[in-house]
Amino acid sequence: MPKTMRAALLDEAGGPDTLRIGDTAYPDKVNSEFLVKVVASSVNPIDAKTRAGRGVFDAIHSFPAVLGHDFSGVVVESPYSAHPIRPGDEVFGMVMVPRYGGSYAEYLSVPSLSVVRKPATLSHIEAAAAPLAALTAWGMVVEVAKAHEGQRMLIHAGSGGVGHFAVQFASYFGAHVIATASGSKASWLRSLGAAEVVDYTTTRFEEVVHDADVVIDLVGNVHDDTGTRSLSVVRPGGLIINVPTGSWPTFMEDVAGAGLRGTHYKVAPDGNTLAVIARLLEAGNVRVHVDQIFPLERIAEAHEAIEAGHTRGKVVVKIAEG
Repeated sequence: MPKTMRAALLDEAGGPDTLRIGDTAYPDKVNSEFLVKVVASSVNPIDAKTRAGRGVFDAIHSFPAVLGHDFSGVVVESPYSAHPIRPGDEVFGMVMVPRYGGSYAEYLSVPSLSVVRKPATLSHIEAAAAPLAALTAWGMVVEVAKAHEGQRMLIHAGSGGVGHFAVQFASYFGAHVIATASGSKASWLRSLGAAEVVDYTTTRFEEVVHDADVVIDLVGNVHDDTGTRSLSVVRPGGLIINVPTGSWPTFMEDVAGAGLRGTHYKVAPDGNTLAVIARLLEAGNVRVHVDQIFPLERIAEAHEAIEAGHTRGKVVVKIAEG
């Protein structure tokens, strides 16, 4: 096996151009880990925040660091010889950065509990777009909010990576979904299951949305006080789930003061849950949308695209052929 591999490396906090392509140490596989050749990764907002010095940057203890949570690729080494997932099998999943080296690299090691067979109907590009966003959406919509028939759920930023999965999961379990997005994305979101779409560029959502049981807040107060404006559209005792790190510093106090329930949410790389999502993807009950694809050498442009905030679905980074 090689001693080094090609990767996007981060030497210090900064803008997208801080990322550079270079060689770094080949990952060590220990205990029950898989060694995976990465075909594709994707860019999530947490990657951009971490690169800029926020997010989980303070937990990076050595440089250069490799970012990237999502991966789709091919198994090089299994945890043990009789493991049902063998070398050569196609898999996907997510890895917890910076506890592990990230997926903006040719290879990675990842715990076996975070690895799932790639849906046969998805390309590596499509599969790499799913894990973190889909697991985040599932955790909020299904596990915390317990989406069900008759429930009214407002999903902010419904056209984004997490948002477009949240819309689909909520609709799949019978909730009445109201999504906020720009008007150009309305018909697409309706095709994913949204019953209503509020064009935030022309309409104040609090003027048309009332008595929501749940708000999935993927914005917070980083834009136009979206978070605090959401307090007025939830029924008494309703639930607000806030996701983006640092997006609403007074969240818990504000929610309690409004007589509502609130919680933050942090995603876990749970392979069992991802396996359920994989079956929904393979059956076509849920779709993943890839907005843009960049080669690894253009990782800075991929970060610029995610930071622009107008992505429909996901931005994917192609690492190798596959």
